[in-house]
Amino acid sequence: MNEQPPVLVTRRLAPGVVERLSAQLPAALHDSELPMSREDLLTAVRGRRALITTLDERVDAELLDAAGPDLQVVANHAVGYHNVDVAACAERGITVTNTPGVLTAATADMAWALLLAATRRLGEGERLLRSGEPWAWAPTFMLGMELTGTQLGVLGMGRIGQAVARRAKGFDMPVRYHNRNPLAPEQEDGAEWLPLEQLLSTSTVLVVTCPLSEATRHLLDAPRLALLPPGAVVVSMTAGVVDEVALAAALESGALFAAAVDNFEREPAVPAALLAQDRAVLAPHLGSATVRTRQAMGNLAVDNVLAVLAGKDPLTPVAR
Repeated sequence: MNEQPPVLVTRRLAPGVVERLSAQLPAALHDSELPMSREDLLTAVRGRRALITTLDERVDAELLDAAGPDLQVVANHAVGYHNVDVAACAERGITVTNTPGVLTAATADMAWALLLAATRRLGEGERLLRSGEPWAWAPTFMLGMELTGTQLGVLGMGRIGQAVARRAKGFDMPVRYHNRNPLAPEQEDGAEWLPLEQLLSTSTVLVVTCPLSEATRHLLDAPRLALLPPGAVVVSMTAGVVDEVALAAALESGALFAAAVDNFEREPAVPAALLAQDRAVLAPHLGSATVRTRQAMGNLAVDNVLAVLAGKDPLTPVAR
């Protein structure tokens, strides 16, 4: 009777990643871009020593119990790990890892792509051209917002937030930010820390990059979105921090000039109210979607698995 492969990979990974893993350890792969059903996942994890998961897989006590006592490591193929019950893993002696750092540049680039698309109304313009509706250039036609010199606010000045702020220098944009605590001056790189309410009230453009937690879930609800200056723009790179229905309402009322969202609270579902907004630029979770970055994320997850199963320290463990 053949032994169960020790590693389960729950989703198709970037080219070459699974092959690299399989060259060192047998691995079972769910070779699809769609997630397994919960029932299939609970069956597939049985007897595994390692799991490489994505944000769509809920790693909770039920799944850990289904996996059994041999499970040693859950390597989440993401920076975030709100899908993983870290405490339940710790109780069972299971290491949890993530993939920070390697996707910083690609995600910051995507934030700027969304920001430019929202402020210059590129989504609206493309939809107009594709519709075949008549149009003509005019001095008042589809006027957007100028970014050069505009005040940028960054909510969450971690790796990605700092990379977003660095890119603002090319647009001569002053940067203010909010974290729970101010950064060291060398990390701020000229940016100014403000309390949350003050940041919101002074940010013509706000980019949201803080991680999702119980403390940040719907941090930007309707009352806080109302603090933004009239005609502001919001770019959300983290699911669940911005209340998506409240964001749609702020667009509908005209309080916001535009918004862009790359990561949704109940993916793949997007609120109908948000879909209905012409001034909303919506992307299907593409922040890290470059070949090089997704390969780096996959390889880091693999490196964490190989290290733990070899009795070594993981490269990027999640704090218990």
